[in-house]
Amino acid sequence: MTQQQDKNWWDRNWKWFVPVGCLGAMALIVCSISIMIFLVFSIIKSSDVCKDAFTLAKAHPSVQAFIGAPVEEGTFISGNININGASGQADLAIPISGPDGKATIYAVASKTAGIWEYSILVVEIKESKQRIDLLK
Repeated sequence: MTQQQDKNWWDRNWKWFVPVGCLGAMALIVCSISIMIFLVFSIIKSSDVCKDAFTLAKAHPSVQAFIGAPVEEGTFISGNININGASGQADLAIPISGPDGKATIYAVASKTAGIWEYSILVVEIKESKQRIDLLK
């Protein structure tokens, strides 16, 4: 007479553990990447350059005339910011929209002695490709 041996945990459960483990690992990777992207956009959005550029564009009468009021800031800001103490550089493209259209703020700035100076600050209206210089 042969005795049937009890199966160990792995032999009993591998059929559900492997797919659940793989899906769990993929979900963890996707969540980690999503959190990193959210943090990067949050840091850029909360920068002085981005806030100032948006405030100037939002208050400009020509921008309001083309895209309407209220002007809302978009989510996916592109570009880069490099800050090292009291100096830095920024080159950003900030999407904005209003009830009548969409536009993009282009901001290029340098930070010296803690003060940002814009070399370019324009709003490009999406439909007409017209540019409004906010520095004039």
